[in-house]
Amino acid sequence: MSDKIRVIIADDHALVREGLRKLLELDENIEVITEVGDGQGAINVARKERPDVILMDVNMPGTDGIIATRVIKRELPSTKIIALTIYEDEEVVAMVKAGVSAYVLKDVAGSELIETIHKVMDGEVVIHPRVANRLVRELTRADKKQDMVRLTRREKDVLILLVKGHTNKEMADIMFISEKTVKNHLTSIFRKLGVKDRTQAAVYALKNNLVSDE
Repeated sequence: MSDKIRVIIADDHALVREGLRKLLELDENIEVITEVGDGQGAINVARKERPDVILMDVNMPGTDGIIATRVIKRELPSTKIIALTIYEDEEVVAMVKAGVSAYVLKDVAGSELIETIHKVMDGEVVIHPRVANRLVRELTRADKKQDMVRLTRREKDVLILLVKGHTNKEMADIMFISEKTVKNHLTSIFRKLGVKDRTQAAVYALKNNLVSDE
């Protein structure tokens, strides 16, 4: 039985896949099982081969790297996934939340990529410094947004009715409260969401999944 690190390469560019394969083959402790050109291919091969590591391109047509990572980590939690990208994607937070063990840029030195593979196999998490800076900024922004939208149960009820198009009077009748109380709730909601009117509040709520539009 081989003790080599079994790797799958998932990237939609054939030249990139070929380059990565040649690079990894320089390390006698790494075995490239196969290459695939999209996320669904990565899922299918991962299910069959149960690799140690997958080099996962973030942006691929069809099933992208984010979705593929979520599926694979759910089904094969022990498989390490290294996200590869050309630039510091806004998808960095999504990929990290999906369960990647490393997030590196494609201009990384070959020796550094090989080192990253060995590090994740040892249980380390490796994030490229430029990507780490973006990750911190995005998570900080997300935390601030989350703080901003901590609505009370009543405010959430009002927001749901607002999204459905109800007037203040209709909201008051449905919730058995006064119109003045509805207006007070709306003022608080607008402040917490950082919006100026009902339309902006509805758009914000739907865009950020604060309520269902059903």
